[in-house]
Amino acid sequence: MSKLTEKREDAFYEDVLKYFDRAAAFVDVPAGILDQIKYCNSVYRMRFPVKIGSQFEVIEAFRVEHSHHKVPTKGGIRFSTTVNQDEVMALAALMTYKCAIVDVPFGGAKGGINISPRNLTVEEMERITRRYTSELIKKNFIGPGVDVPAPDYGSGEREMAWIVDTYATFYPNEINALACVTGKPVSQGGIRGRKEATGLGVYFGIREALSIAEDCEKLGLTTGLPGKTFIIQGFGNVGFHTAKFVHEGGGRIIAIAEWDGAIYNPDGIDPIALDEHRKKTGSITGFAGTQPYDKYEALELECDVLIPAALENQINKDNAARLKCKIVGEAANGPVTPEAEDVLNEKGIMVIPDIFLNAGGVTVSYFEWLKNLSHVRFGRLGKRYDEASGRNMISVVENMTGKTATAAQKNLVERGADELDLVYSGLEETMITAYHTIRSEFKSTPGIKDLRTAAFVVAIRKIAKSYDTLGVFP
Repeated sequence: MSKLTEKREDAFYEDVLKYFDRAAAFVDVPAGILDQIKYCNSVYRMRFPVKIGSQFEVIEAFRVEHSHHKVPTKGGIRFSTTVNQDEVMALAALMTYKCAIVDVPFGGAKGGINISPRNLTVEEMERITRRYTSELIKKNFIGPGVDVPAPDYGSGEREMAWIVDTYATFYPNEINALACVTGKPVSQGGIRGRKEATGLGVYFGIREALSIAEDCEKLGLTTGLPGKTFIIQGFGNVGFHTAKFVHEGGGRIIAIAEWDGAIYNPDGIDPIALDEHRKKTGSITGFAGTQPYDKYEALELECDVLIPAALENQINKDNAARLKCKIVGEAANGPVTPEAEDVLNEKGIMVIPDIFLNAGGVTVSYFEWLKNLSHVRFGRLGKRYDEASGRNMISVVENMTGKTATAAQKNLVERGADELDLVYSGLEETMITAYHTIRSEFKSTPGIKDLRTAAFVVAIRKIAKSYDTLGVFP
């Protein structure tokens, strides 16, 4: 039975530095500027007591700001017992490059609290989250123009609502307080589409990659997403929404792996029905029509696209050679180690890197931040005007042709864009444009062997320009 190693080939942060160094060889930027871009600017490690049950426990937590080339910095808060300083530094660095690739004007940051949400009550989670927020406020590590957290593994809208409420309590006259954090409930300043944003971005990115005939031919694939087979590791927020959009787009999901097991059905798995099963039973296992499978060996089944959407280090030197996919789409952060990627490149497997593919979350977080600063919902000003323009167009066409439009035709033309339409449209445009920018770098720069190196090159060049006040960098 295949098992992942407990120990990484190297530390997560060291992996990110390796990727950076590979890409830095292809950019003509002064060494001092490269060092400034490469390393974390600010690292805040904190410990504070919180009452858990009848006892007080000391909680360890972190906030890392990797780069201040743009402000505010931006990045999620992870709630997990795996949280450590190395992991948070790595994730903060990836956020810097991610934001640069998709042209979101933030520096990278990340936070983490070393706890197990499964073992805590709602009240205990709230106490920890609010105390963590107050610690960030003390050291000026949070604010609409300073550092803007978001959800990550183990956290969600509820925790973000506690954070913004705590921040607003400390700053009662701050009119932009809602912009101190993103991923909030819509009722508390959030934006429609944020919850599914990362998964939808993964879908857009993979769909675009599969639309290019030249690349698909090299992989032995036909173009287009419909009919392709998928395996997804992780069925949390990102994994579920990735599965949902892939399924709706015509992809066939043959296996899904989770922390407590995996399921397999060569004819396909309906993620909506699976989600209902999980809500009832607490697990994806035992889902009707599927057979149980080892959660590690499921990644090694033959498929067109493997999507690791869980945690880092899932594809490493121990299992990379056994993968039978054509594409690895990194929906998680750091799921493929550098050593594993070397093996995948040798096998001709395309890796679509995390610093591009899971940028949907920060892209829509950017839209939410803009909404909070402007104090107006997207679509509010133009929706009815667009609908009136559509009705006028239908009227003109009917008068000119003497024919009457059907209700379906009228609805198609007259409908104005609401907030969700605009968010989806903005995200789709962002992911498509970014993919072609990375692919162009990959195709045009001699020596670049993979999309990840090309993505890092794109990011480093953009960040370096922020330091180039004299306009001397190429």
